[in-house]
Amino acid sequence: MIKAVLFDMDGVLYDSMPSHVRAWHETMSQAGVSSSPEDFYLFEGRTGQSTINILFNRSFGKDATPEEIEALYAKKAQRFTELEHPGSKPMPGAREVLEKVKAAGIQRIIVTGSGQHSLIDKLDKNYPDFFDKDLMVTAYDVRHGKPHPEPYRMGLLKGNILPEEALVIENAPLGVESGRAAGIYTIAVNTGPLPDRVLWEAGANALYPSMLALAKHIAAYFH
Repeated sequence: MIKAVLFDMDGVLYDSMPSHVRAWHETMSQAGVSSSPEDFYLFEGRTGQSTINILFNRSFGKDATPEEIEALYAKKAQRFTELEHPGSKPMPGAREVLEKVKAAGIQRIIVTGSGQHSLIDKLDKNYPDFFDKDLMVTAYDVRHGKPHPEPYRMGLLKGNILPEEALVIENAPLGVESGRAAGIYTIAVNTGPLPDRVLWEAGANALYPSMLALAKHIAAYFH
């Protein structure tokens, strides 16, 4: 019996990944750190610190200092906010999925690697009455970001549910890995440019080409 659906946010509820990718790529390029836009689709779900350190090690053979991490993440966050102004675009089909989950009396839990208040605060505006602030896991709640299972385990803990009582909806390979590592049935929705095989290889239990496509089938998972 499914008691909760755990939702990633960027690329699932919001069509915000293009802005995240551009903000990351511009910020790191300006800092002299080598990267490609595809890197950030593959890194999606990692904490900012983890993303920066991976790229620093690739370019310089060492981690960034805490000061460098703080400065780069602040710059990336500012650029993301500029690109998203006046607001993030809700993902087509996401509201339909949420409405069916809510109508079935099932909890909705957010599990995001984001620590940006600008995006999290928009949930109340774009998706009012769908989420409880006590049922949200952000970068501030965990030590390990995706693909570690901790974010989704924390979601289970906040919802007071077992892995077999939940579903995960993810768009990113690292998020799929995280959900599966936490022992949860994980549905991938390929809303980005990565090939389907990347999500299957990450361990997706099911895959849909869009949130609109998932909306047509989501109720079947509740029985």
